[in-house]
Amino acid sequence: MLSSRYRPYHVPIFLAKYAWLRLRRRPVLLNFEVTMRCNARCGFCNYWQTPASAKAQELADFSAIARRFSPMLVTFTGGEPTLRRDLEDLVRAVRQSVRYTYVQLITHAGMLSLERAQSLWDAGVDQFNISLDYLDGRHDEARGIPGLTNKILDLVPRMRAAGIGGVKFNTVIKRDNLDQILPIVHQAAAMGAGVNFSVYTALKNGNRDHLLQDLDPAAVQAVVDELLAYKRRRAGVITNSDYYLEQIPRYVRGEMTEPCESGNTTIHIDPQGQVRRCPDFPADGPWEQYKGYAPIDCNDCFYACRGEAQAPLRVMSRIRDVMATVQPEVARPERILPVVRP
Repeated sequence: MLSSRYRPYHVPIFLAKYAWLRLRRRPVLLNFEVTMRCNARCGFCNYWQTPASAKAQELADFSAIARRFSPMLVTFTGGEPTLRRDLEDLVRAVRQSVRYTYVQLITHAGMLSLERAQSLWDAGVDQFNISLDYLDGRHDEARGIPGLTNKILDLVPRMRAAGIGGVKFNTVIKRDNLDQILPIVHQAAAMGAGVNFSVYTALKNGNRDHLLQDLDPAAVQAVVDELLAYKRRRAGVITNSDYYLEQIPRYVRGEMTEPCESGNTTIHIDPQGQVRRCPDFPADGPWEQYKGYAPIDCNDCFYACRGEAQAPLRVMSRIRDVMATVQPEVARPERILPVVRP
């Protein structure tokens, strides 16, 4: 699912840039953690404990870093990036510094209005990745933001109607939301949006309440089989590679032993300009000193940034995923699921 800002002829350009970066052993994706501050209260993350005073140490410009690495993908993340009032300036500067870079924003959307979304789209955001783990009141509770689910489900159709052509749900697969995975896919499709899945890990703060390893692996396999079957029926909604989805049951069963490649194709830059291989690892030093990372023996997570980094490039499958368009199902509003309060 490619943002509406791009056309089919851009796909071979991005593929060529991807190949060039891999051949030169340079990162394909830069994650700019523009702030660690957050106004949510997620039980599986401690970013919300970052003091307000940390704002004084946040970089005012990330464009020099983008220019140095010239990545194919840039993600603005946090913390909650929309807490930065200068976020449009950060996006615009990065957009102007690098050619053929796809710009994403990860947000819980609690502070995202249609006007702010339009402003960020105009500044150069190609895709909004909105966190959504449940379609009912559990999402509000998990994020500590009352009314958040209703807000998201109201906002996304209005973003699409306003011409913002790149919206996805970022959904973490957890022990207690397997019943929500396919409904979220259908919800996204009905709104003309996509879904990108990642697997829950306790690595951030040790919270093991949502680990998939506590489930019968057959239940996880069944959900993955449904996701792969859906991808075969309708391309563009689920944006993970087939490989990433196929490997989830292996990870849950504890069969994954291959080294982690994160830090080669994906790196993270924190608000002070320090580089790290993984969002849950400590920083290794200033970004100017980055010289690449060797694979490591770590299987504590199966984030998409790890799983997709080691995925083989199945060219035709990925082109099919990227080229597919998802239009809102305006003729079938009954597919849009209501929010059910417990």
